[in-house]
Amino acid sequence: MQGILLVILGISFIFLMTITGAAFVYFFKKNLDDKFQNIMLGFASGIMIASSIWSMILPAIDFAKDGLINPVISIVGGIILGSITLIIVDKIISSNLKSFKKEKYGSTLKLFSAVTLHNIPEGLAVGLAFGIALNQEINGIIPALMLALGIGIQNVPEGAAVSLPFYAINKNKNKSFIFGSLSGIVEPIFAIIGVLLSKFLTDYMPLFLAFAAGSMLYVVMDELIPEATKNEKHREVSIAFIVGFIIMMTFDMLF
Repeated sequence: MQGILLVILGISFIFLMTITGAAFVYFFKKNLDDKFQNIMLGFASGIMIASSIWSMILPAIDFAKDGLINPVISIVGGIILGSITLIIVDKIISSNLKSFKKEKYGSTLKLFSAVTLHNIPEGLAVGLAFGIALNQEINGIIPALMLALGIGIQNVPEGAAVSLPFYAINKNKNKSFIFGSLSGIVEPIFAIIGVLLSKFLTDYMPLFLAFAAGSMLYVVMDELIPEATKNEKHREVSIAFIVGFIIMMTFDMLF
């Protein structure tokens, strides 16, 4: 019973941290200009590039060493599939969201899609860790709790990276907070799936992780960086990119 309570605590924590990051939007003034929007896109780009490397690709390589699928095939294939998925998402946005001002919201919608896709394998990883630990002594659940702690902490800047650029466009704090929070809702859902299917999904984690990395890399290079640097003066965007990259890299290395 105690183990189940710890599982509930760990899964709830990772979503709560996304909500915490999305809530950063309430600390900013109401009137934000295009310059701030570009800086936030640069910040989000840095977070996503670092996260795709340290949270996705490097763990995928470690998983693949003991997996059934060839590491090169699973990781390269996953990155390609993730990129193709974002291309499809882009087509859907372009075709069906004209009334939603796609030219205005397109970059944040693709950012939301990429972060959401990225959260799926993270949720699975947490669920798999808890699923494996539930059959062990209570001490066996400690590594799963530490994994949930690490992923939860890194979800803070990710939640902010989604809500802040959206706020820079629509100037509505409540909508931006909800938008950022919803990017993380898939994590606890797939964590539960991971717990229930822990015996069957472990060998496919490299593919899931690489898939998320591919989606994030694609949206950064195709949309966020071009959008953030469309003006001639973009030194602040470059600085924001580096700051976001360092923050995410530091969280991933520490946790």
